Parts: sequence; C-alpha cells; structure tokens
Amino acid sequence: MEEKLIGRLESAVARLEALSAGLRPGVAADGGGDVAVLDPSIVAFDDLMAQYVARVSAAAEKIGGQVLDVTKVIAEAFSTQKELLIKVKQTQKPDMAGLAEFLKPLNEVIMKANVMTEGRRSDFFNHLKTAADSLTALAWIAYTGKDCGMSMPIAHVEESWQMAEFYNNKILVQYRNKDPNHVEWAKSLKELYLPGLRDFVKSHYPLGPVWSATGKTTVSTPSKAPVPSVPAPPPPPALLFSSEPPKASSSQPKEGMAAVFQEINAGKSVAAGLRKVTNDMKTKNRTDRTGIVGASEKGSRVSSSSFSKAGPPKLELQMGRKWIVENQIGRKNLVIDDCDAKQSVYVYGCKDSVLQIQGKVNNITVDKCTKMGIVFTDVVAACEIVNCNGVEVQCQGSAPTISVDNTAGCQLYLSKDSLAASITTAKSSEINVLLPGTEPDGDWVEHALPQQFIHAYKDGQFVTTPVSHSGG
Repeated sequence: MEEKLIGRLESAVARLEALSAGLRPGVAADGGGDVAVLDPSIVAFDDLMAQYVARVSAAAEKIGGQVLDVTKVIAEAFSTQKELLIKVKQTQKPDMAGLAEFLKPLNEVIMKANVMTEGRRSDFFNHLKTAADSLTALAWIAYTGKDCGMSMPIAHVEESWQMAEFYNNKILVQYRNKDPNHVEWAKSLKELYLPGLRDFVKSHYPLGPVWSATGKTTVSTPSKAPVPSVPAPPPPPALLFSSEPPKASSSQPKEGMAAVFQEINAGKSVAAGLRKVTNDMKTKNRTDRTGIVGASEKGSRVSSSSFSKAGPPKLELQMGRKWIVENQIGRKNLVIDDCDAKQSVYVYGCKDSVLQIQGKVNNITVDKCTKMGIVFTDVVAACEIVNCNGVEVQCQGSAPTISVDNTAGCQLYLSKDSLAASITTAKSSEINVLLPGTEPDGDWVEHALPQQFIHAYKDGQFVTTPVSHSGG
C-alpha cells in the first residue's frame, strides 16, 4: 500500500515539475500541452497506470521470461493510449483515414502482443493469449458514435475482457496450488480492466473520446495498399485476428488493425463485421471473406485441406431459428451476438476453436468437437455436450440444465447465477466443474464429477453410489 501511495505522489510531483518547467512528460511542448497533461482525465489515467499496471508489472517481475515480456507490452500499450488521449484534446476529430493514422501507434504496440502468441505454443501460452486478447479493450478510443459498429466504450471494455478471461481462468486453475505469483498476475490483470479501465472510461469517456473543436487537424498518410472492399470487422476482433484480404501472407498481417481503422466511420460496412452477423457474412451468401467467421479463404492460417473431409466451415442462421457453427478449425474469434431467446445454437465438428455467444439463447448443443471452447451468457433450456473430446464450457449467466454425454475431458465453469444448474453425465470421463470462490477475488474451486459407480442389490432393488477414491 505504501508503494502505491509513493508512486502516486511521485506522479503528482512529476506533473507539477513539468508544469513549472513548461514541459509535459513524454511529449514535446506545443503550446497547449501543459493544459492537456493536467486535465483530470489524464491525471486519472496516470493514477490508473500507477495503481493497476504497476501491480501487474510487479507480479511479472517475479515470474520473468515471456510473462514479463508480454507485461512490458501491456505497459507500453497503456502508455501509448495516454499519449493518444493527450493528443485527442489537442486535435480536431479526424475523418476515417485520419483516424486510422492517428491510432496507428496503438495498433503497432498491440500487434506485438499478438505476434507473441503465434508459432509454437509455449508453456505460457495462456498468459500470452490473455494479455493479447485483453489489449483489445484499449480500442474503446476508436468509438466514434452509435453507427461505427462498436459497442459503447464501457461495454466494449467489458466485452473485450470476457474473451481474455477464458484464458485467464486457465491460469488461475493451473497455478492455484503451485505458484502464487502467477495467480497474482492473473488477478491483477483482470483488475486492470475490471474495475480499472472500465471505471476510468465510465468516469471520463462514457460516450467516447472528446476531440478538440479548435485544435490541429490530423492529416492521414495515403497508403500504398488499397483499402479492402469487403466489409471489415470492428476493432476488437481485428486486434486479435487477421482482417486482411486473401493476398496477405498466411501469418497474421502486420497492418490488420490499421486497415480496419480506415473503415471506422464507414457506417454500414463496419456494422457488417463481428458485432452484427448480416446476410452477406453468412456462409451460404459469401463469395469472399471477412475477418471473423470465414475460414475458407486462401490466406487463412489453416490450409483448405483441413476441411476437405469434414466439409466447408459454416457460421450461419438458418430459418431465423437455428445458428449453425460447423467445421471451424483453429478459429479463436467466433462470435454470435445477434441472437434471442427463441433461437438455438448447434456446434458440430469444430476443433481448436473458441465460440462466444453473447446474449440469451434457448438451447446450445456441442457435438463431435475437439479442444473446443464455448463461452455463453444465458441459456433458457439446456447446454448439451455430446460426443466431444477436451472441451471447455463457461457459463457467465444462468443455465438450468447442462448435460454431458459420451465425452472425454470436459471443464465446466459456472457463474454464481448458474450454481443451481442440474448437471447430467452419461458415458463420460474426466468431467470437472469449477465454481467461483466465496470471496470476490477468491480462487476457482474445482470439483471432479464421479465417473465410476457401485451398484448393490438391496431390499429388492439396486442402489447406486459413486466410487470414492482416497489419495495415496
């Protein structure tokens, strides 16, 4: 606690010294700089970094290695966002291309984290993925209005963390009884965004950045490459995954987010991305690709031969009632949010992918999937897992019934609202249910469901009891 107070005091002293010297830290003096750096929102962002980023960095210092490396990228990204917030107060609202150029420094830093998750999977993949996914929250600064295709800033921060939390929970479970430094890193990273960044945005930028009415204008630099003509997804998924046309290399493009930012104010074309799955994005109507649900493009990181036997990948709404998600391989950014309580979701034949279902649906069925992650909010009837191998399912809201049938390896993460769920298992093994701790920051508590039973004939009927094992 004393270190935090000292850090905040030193930050305040530095600001006062910068004011007296006629300079602002980290940015060249340009007439209005002193006023900008002492703006309450900038002061609050300094406090955010001193309190939350410093805590994540302290935990990373104790771990070292790749965790420390990716944490330094997080700190750099937040520092970059601070500089952009200062410039916002000195700059008139740019046009579409100008905004892309303005946000380019943030894009470049975030892409550093994305690159660290590529290639051969390291022992700290969950840390790297959590960090990279979480940084999409910083894209709230790209919000330009209700027609830009993004959620409002507060909601955007919360939604961005939901995807990162899928991997963050794995860290908490893996190191719960092994290394408190990793647990501290995971917990402090979550608090950086919730409540840290979320509360900052809520207090100072609930409707997005406030540009200067009299400041300088942003002049965009013409790009040599043409702007993609296909509808581009909004910032969150673009920060995580490729959004370039097929001519891009098979690895993640270096300028993916910059190309997306050029579509920020395009209205309908932006709305046709991740947040709203429109007709032109549905597999049956697509002739090209988009950055979110398609997996048939030539530039995909997964070769087309991966789908030759199983059939083409699909993510589409059929007859307005049933979402079909089929044959998705290696797609970690599948999202359905244009759904309602009368619709069902059927996931079939997917591998090494993650699907997020935002909103209430009637029923969810996961069939013949391997290494599949499902994150959903609320289900009216049931979530069914059938014929699967190594799946993880996280319920963030409520689910009255969860059934697991003929499945080997299943991790169920339940929220406090779903603790009353009825869980049915049959012909399944290695089924673990993880429940939130009693304290707000408590560790997840893991419970293994029995897979062996004793059947004894007593008083004219069979009595079945689970087999209990004592450690030895």
